[in-house]
Amino acid sequence: MVTVVALWAWPALADPCEGALPRNGATFSGTVRYVGDGDGLCVGPAGRPDHWIEIRLADFYAPELHEAGGAEAKRRLERAAMGKTLVCRAGRRSYDRVVAACMLGGRPLGQLLRRAGGVEGGRGRQR
Repeated sequence: MVTVVALWAWPALADPCEGALPRNGATFSGTVRYVGDGDGLCVGPAGRPDHWIEIRLADFYAPELHEAGGAEAKRRLERAAMGKTLVCRAGRRSYDRVVAACMLGGRPLGQLLRRAGGVEGGRGRQR
């Protein structure tokens, strides 16, 4: 008797953002080029992912992509911010990204997401 075991890996969900992260407290800006989930995105110059800064929003905790509401949270962030310029203030680092408070049109991005119907609920949500 022959037993066959099939193994496969889920595709990696790597983002294309590879720019250097700003230091804590630094102000930076850039056009949103990539949205990874409901609270993660990258800003930088067109066609230059090696200069794109990966950001985890400091003021909004979206559900994870695999959780209920996660895919909609990503679409909401894309609708709100893709192709627009953010002005951000860098905070601490989290993994390979910077946690930053970002403004869009002079208003906090997290506030705009909540007003657009965004519901918080990710792992990092403050309770």
